Amino acid sequence: MARRQGGFWDVEHRLVQLSERGDPLEKLAATVNFEIFRADLEAALGPRDRTKGGRL
Repeated sequence: MARRQGGFWDVEHRLVQLSERGDPLEKLAATVNFEIFRADLEAALGPRDRTKGGRL
């Protein structure tokens, strides 16, 4: 049986379901301060081209 194409809101609905069930990535983000890695990552990866979009 063929799988249907996801709708516009399917991803958002899936994220809500994960949160309700205790998303382990949310728990990790609440536990670990990832900002302490920012300087090392920026130094290793160099400047980013923000004109193409993406997260800050």
